[in-house]
Amino acid sequence: MTSYVENETDVNFDFDIKEVLDAVIEQVLSMENCPYEAQVNLLVTDNKGICEFNREYRKVDAPTDVLSFPMLTFDKEADFSVAEEGEADYFDPESGELLLGDIIISADKVKEQAQKYGHSEKREFAFLTAHSMLHLCGYDHMAEEEAKLMEQKQEEVLTVLGITRDSE
Repeated sequence: MTSYVENETDVNFDFDIKEVLDAVIEQVLSMENCPYEAQVNLLVTDNKGICEFNREYRKVDAPTDVLSFPMLTFDKEADFSVAEEGEADYFDPESGELLLGDIIISADKVKEQAQKYGHSEKREFAFLTAHSMLHLCGYDHMAEEEAKLMEQKQEEVLTVLGITRDSE
């Protein structure tokens, strides 16, 4: 598994972004039985930066906490067989890794929401990463049933990694 992190902010966290990112990616891919080594890109930006992406790609002129840009179009959640159909499009020709997609996180929102919900910035960052990784694996939360499933999976990832509200 390979992850690339670009931090275009001067925001500092008391945890290693890449270390938490990699742990969450590995746990989600393991839980979802991904048969491939994967590649994920993360951009950490601020509210202004994520607002620009939100406006451009979702036509929403407001900052959000996280955006996900999956490379695969899943017929069914976590059915990675779809990657084999478009092998030339979905795999890095140099590493052979599955190009899973891109994540954009607002560092400002991580700080704001950690304070609002009364937990650590590490937990908020890990939560947003888990949420986004599930989107990259084909999950959505448009319907109530889908939202419940995503919430359950997000909590399971954080619990396995020991990044819970109780552990703080």
